[in-house]
Order: sequence, then structure tokens, then C-alpha cells
Amino acid sequence: MAESVIRFHSGGLTIQPPLSLYIHLPWCVKKCPYCDFNSHAAQTLPEAAYIDALLLDLERALPDIWGRRIHTVFFGGGTPSLFSADGIDRILIGVRTLTQLMPNAEITLEANPGTVEAARFSGFREAGVTRVSLGIQSFNPRHLQALGRIHDDREAHRAAELAATHFDTFNLDLMYALPGQTLAEARSDIDTALTFQPPHLSAYHLTLEPNTPFGHTAPPQLPDDDLAADMQLEIETRLTETGMQHYETSAYARPGHISRHNLNYWQFGDYLGIGAGAHSKLSFHDRIVRHMRVKHPQQYMDAVKAGTHIADSRRLTRADLPFEFMMNALRLTDGVPAALFEARTGLSLTACAGALERARGKGLLERDAIRLKPTLQGQRFLNDLLTLFLMHE
Repeated sequence: MAESVIRFHSGGLTIQPPLSLYIHLPWCVKKCPYCDFNSHAAQTLPEAAYIDALLLDLERALPDIWGRRIHTVFFGGGTPSLFSADGIDRILIGVRTLTQLMPNAEITLEANPGTVEAARFSGFREAGVTRVSLGIQSFNPRHLQALGRIHDDREAHRAAELAATHFDTFNLDLMYALPGQTLAEARSDIDTALTFQPPHLSAYHLTLEPNTPFGHTAPPQLPDDDLAADMQLEIETRLTETGMQHYETSAYARPGHISRHNLNYWQFGDYLGIGAGAHSKLSFHDRIVRHMRVKHPQQYMDAVKAGTHIADSRRLTRADLPFEFMMNALRLTDGVPAALFEARTGLSLTACAGALERARGKGLLERDAIRLKPTLQGQRFLNDLLTLFLMHE
């Protein structure tokens, strides 16, 4: 074995982590100017052909997950709610047929308020979707227009009402530090969201990503760092006052409604990703690997038929693992048990003892022998904390 690959200190991973399934549906009505996801504006939607490719992709992946149960499924995009309820039903029938999908699996579907109506939500529920995640972003019409969203404030309200009517658990996605946004407007978005009593709410800081219109060709004027920090603190205070737990950097949930799929990511669990550009992280007895599918939808569909749809495959090295694990685990405000590092990486925690001591010395990590938990300062300066775990062979 080459020096750069993992040398497990105790003979390998003794227990494989929980497994999730991510299904990428890459089409949108229109590409938002801030979005750097692998999504494509839909002229026409080749739903049947794409589902054929997804199910063949899943079938080809079965040797990698043989005998393993799937705990959660997540339809991400793009805008998965562009697909018909019958199409989602067909995919889930295929998943149940080909894999060991747990009877109580959490099945989430992302939806855009501009693409849903009561009949479609009802159909998604009948197909087996247990949870929807609504990309509201804002309830303010001026901010929705500035973000290039296809829905207006009335559609945002209507979609939230439908989610609350048809699903026992759902998520509302909001963004803050928007172009021209004031602290009062950020607070108003949160207060409006709370009127729908969401079991889960995500609040993301708008960032200007390279290779997007906002990040490259037409950057908007955003609130300064101090105002953005005030918004973050106001949002956290308001949501925790209402009994929601701030369990992850951008996520809040009522008891019993934490996103099980996302929690598996943060705890360095495994996930199989199918669909154009989907990523996977899979653990075996002697190695942990990452895969990425071909990104362009039509090229992906052609490649699946030929069996050439894996665009990149990488085996994680010993030097990769501390950062990869911490990049996920330390997003959780309560952190994770220290023993989880060894269970999920196959390495002793001594592999990053120096980084742990530096993090504690800087006040970014709690001095706790049985838990890896960021301090409040570590949560605020998460990138500084994670940088300490970057290692070189």
C-alpha cells in the first residue's frame, strides 16, 4: 500500500457508518444569480429519460453498498419539485426495489415556492416523501427580486402554508445579508417564517461565489460584516427564544425535527449520490473513497448507459481525514463524541493531537476529553478552526 493511503491503526473500520442516498435533479426554471450549484435552466425536462438513467446509475452502484440499509433519502437540485409526483414515485419505487430502504426512512424533497401547488404536494406525500425543504429565501418582494427568484412574496406564503398542511415536518430556507437588507428586514423575515410554525429552519448568509453573476459580472452591494454579524445574532436569539435548537451552523430545529439526512453528513456518515454531478462518500473496511458523477445532465445520461458516468474517484489519504472529519463534525454546535473520530476514520485521535491542542489554546475548541465541541468563538470563526486541521503528507 502506498504511503499516502490510509493506514488504519486497528486493522480497518470495524463498523460502517449509516448510509444515506442523495438524488440530484439538476433542472430549474431559471438559474439564480448567486447560485453555484450544478443546476441548469430547463427548456424542456427529459423526466422519463433522466429517471431511467438514475435507476441504472443506482443499479450499477449496488456492489458498493451491498447489504447496507439506507436511512435517509434526499432529492436535491436544481428544483426537484419540477418533477411530477408520478416521477418521484417511480424513483422511490426503484429505490425500494433495488436497495434496503428502511421503513422509517426520512425522505426529503427540495421545492421552490414558484413550482408547487396543493395537488403536487399531496402527490409527493403519497409517493413517500416525508419532508419538504422550501427555498423561500425571503418574504420581502424587493429582496426576492434582487435575488432573481421566480416566486413572489404571495407564492412564498402560499408554499409555506401548503408545506404545513401536507407534511408533519418541513424546512424553510431563508437567507440574510441580502442586497440592501436592514436589520429590521432580516428580523421581519424570521418573524414571518415563525408564523407558519416550521419544525426546521435554515438561515444562510448570502455569499458571493466565483463563477456566478453575483460573484463575477454584477456583484451587488451587501451589508457590511458588522451588520451581517448583527443579523446572525438577531436570528439566533429570535429562534432560540421560540424553543428552536441551533444545532448546526445554519440550522435550527424543534425537538424531534433535526434533519436526519444532514446530520449524517455532519457526523461523517456515508452517502451514495446518484444523478448529474452527484457526490458520494463511501467507507469500506480498508479505505474511504469519494466519487463524483459526470456533471452535465445530457452527458451524464449518455455516460450511464456506457458505464462511464463516474467522472472522478479519489481515495482519502491519512492526511485528508482529520480535516474532512472536522469540516463536518465541527459545524454541529454541540460537536460530536471524541470516539466518533476513530469510528468514522479508522485513525486514532492522536493523529491530530497537535491541531487539537492548538485549537484549544486559541479558545476555538472546548477543553473536553470526551467530546469534540467548538466554543462559541469557534462557531463564529469556524474557518479559522478548520484550517488548523489541514495536514500534509
